[in-house]
Amino acid sequence: MNESAARKVLLLRAFETTPGSGWSDEDRAWASRAAAEVEGAGAPLDRFVARRAALAVERLASRDRNVGRALRALAWRPWLGTAIAVLAFAAGVAIDAIGPAQRINLLAPPLAALLVWNLALYLLIAVRAVLGPFAERARGPGPLARAFARLLHRQAPAVASPPLVLFVAEWTRACAPLVAARVGRVLHVAAIALALGLLAGMYLRGLAFEYRAGWESTFLEARAVHALLATALAPAAAITGIALPDATGFEALRFSAGGGVNAAPWLHLFATTVALVVLAPRLLLALGARWHEARLTRRFPLRLDEPYFRNLARVLRDEPAKVRVAPYGVQLSPQATLNLNALFAQALGARATLGFAPATAFGGEDDVDANALAADATLIVPLFAATATPEPENHGAFVDKLAAAGEAQIVALVDESDFRRRFGSGDRIDERRALWRNALAERRVPVLFVDLEQPDLAADEATLRAVLA
Repeated sequence: MNESAARKVLLLRAFETTPGSGWSDEDRAWASRAAAEVEGAGAPLDRFVARRAALAVERLASRDRNVGRALRALAWRPWLGTAIAVLAFAAGVAIDAIGPAQRINLLAPPLAALLVWNLALYLLIAVRAVLGPFAERARGPGPLARAFARLLHRQAPAVASPPLVLFVAEWTRACAPLVAARVGRVLHVAAIALALGLLAGMYLRGLAFEYRAGWESTFLEARAVHALLATALAPAAAITGIALPDATGFEALRFSAGGGVNAAPWLHLFATTVALVVLAPRLLLALGARWHEARLTRRFPLRLDEPYFRNLARVLRDEPAKVRVAPYGVQLSPQATLNLNALFAQALGARATLGFAPATAFGGEDDVDANALAADATLIVPLFAATATPEPENHGAFVDKLAAAGEAQIVALVDESDFRRRFGSGDRIDERRALWRNALAERRVPVLFVDLEQPDLAADEATLRAVLA
């Protein structure tokens, strides 16, 4: 899907994964049904997801004007790139690039800083390209790109709506590759505009004033200066046909020996060098960034294999969810079993099927047939008791074994019923929850805490929906 569609998809996902967002089960069902009717039951998942988001965002925007404001604020404004290029050109023209007293020191030409900066940048780009496969930071956008991205995303509406806050954060993260390409293209074009502005200002001033070129140095002699400039300006001399003086001629160019010579040939050489060192490479880099930007804009890299989208695919194909609960060190009471069925039926629909694997005793994780347990399951729920302290070599190994058995989503469930009976609520249960969260976070497994004997089905269902997404 394209950038605009992906932005709407992430906005809708933020509303559907935030409890109490105002986007109800009826709204979800309506969006899925309407998108399936428009695209057809056999439509590709990306088209179904994009259509569903487009329809849903229209309804959301009619309820909350901040929805439309957020979408508009995070959309790229093409005029920004043009404005930055124009400002860069104007800055180049305005800079007094010619030296003082209408003299140009050939050892410190007016464009030297521009040339050195660009050469250093090319070296940095080459180093990042080489280190990219080995260093994570090298693959990310540079400091200028990150600063520019932060500036753009500060335009998002400052609202306290949790879904919109989540949307801005997720969109900022998801569009980082596109922002890097876009900012890179803008900065390359700005560098070209700055160089053109400098050259234009230099030639415009040369029409009204006569500039004299020469050199002076405390340490270098004419022979060394000749060797240095002959090497640096050789490509420009070959292109323009302007011959450089020999060592004797350079001796005569000392400002101490005379007033220098008319600077026109030297300005032509420096301008040609700028074209070779700045304009041509920057143009190629800008074109490459523009191609990358266009590709990401047309085919936004939104991963559709995440649980949220897998659930939408199941809805599109009208497939019921298949949940397999795997108790570990827990014996479920009949009431807890009924409450679990009610919880998953509310969260995943009445057609969801819930199966229970035989309970695994503490320390028996090595004997579990995880492949049989995970067969055909769309969601695996390892069930633990809050009275147990999470042990990586036991509870963690059990989760790892389930995760390696298939591609089903895994959401851990921690039953707090016994813990609450023994210790009540308060700091102790908060501490125990923190232990379980930290233990499962290392394995990137979300966790839901629930009292299976006396659940708050409405709150637990909303939390489960958010966890599943």
